[in-house]
Amino acid sequence: MASLQDIRRRITSVKNTRKITKALELVAGARLRRAQTRIEEMRPYADRMQELMVGTARAASSFRNLALMQRRDVQRVAIVVVTGDRGLAGPFNGQVLRRAFELERSERAEGHDIAWLVTGRKGASTLRFRRYELAASWAGFADKPAYGDAQAVAHKLAELYTSAEVDRVVLVYNRFVSALVQRVTTVDLLPIPESVLEAEEDVAEEERGPVRGDFIYEPEPEEILARLLPVYLETEIYRAFLESAASFLAAQMTAMRNASKNAGELIDRYTLQMNRARQAQITQEILEIVAGADALAG
Repeated sequence: MASLQDIRRRITSVKNTRKITKALELVAGARLRRAQTRIEEMRPYADRMQELMVGTARAASSFRNLALMQRRDVQRVAIVVVTGDRGLAGPFNGQVLRRAFELERSERAEGHDIAWLVTGRKGASTLRFRRYELAASWAGFADKPAYGDAQAVAHKLAELYTSAEVDRVVLVYNRFVSALVQRVTTVDLLPIPESVLEAEEDVAEEERGPVRGDFIYEPEPEEILARLLPVYLETEIYRAFLESAASFLAAQMTAMRNASKNAGELIDRYTLQMNRARQAQITQEILEIVAGADALAG
């Protein structure tokens, strides 16, 4: 059985650990609220961008010959994995990597080669540990991404696709649902799906927004659409980055809350052991005193 001094040392150590986990929980909670605000501010811009593209695509005679929409036989698939720069976030990094590896196995079963691209130090270190060759990696912005970070990633992906180095680009990330729920999501980025540019036929005219209607385009709609598609790609990546950042903070907050709770339970258990050890020590001392007194009396 551990000595009284050892138990006291363990209690002090666990209390210090609980202070750290509690502080991390509070920091993650405060940052999560700001991350949620950024997502809410981003959604109207993304919706407006899609409306503008739909209206331009309606006026275009053809948009299937645009570079980012050209379809070809798939030989090589690029998997873009969005992970965190740090751990202490429960299953956040593990679940997105597992989905990426499942996707890799299914693509290889169909005879496709894989090109790996990753954001976040955790994903990069895991893939390098498994001896995967990375086509590109980015880090340093996982929990607070900027639009410029999305632009850099989008530029690299567009370059790989237009140069025919890859024939399909898939993004795997954690989508924020709530502080307790984050869902792994897989999105086809390139070629840009034609459904993005197809308007709903049954949408009422008054519900389509002010950008709908008849316009005179200068330059031609095809040229405008060619300029909008890269911006749409950047917007989708930026949206995924924001969702992933909020998911990371939510996962970290939940993990640290559970760690603090477990630390409290461990402190209670150690305190009970300490009290029992102290009681046993006192009892032993009393027995020794009684035995000594009996010996002197005899």
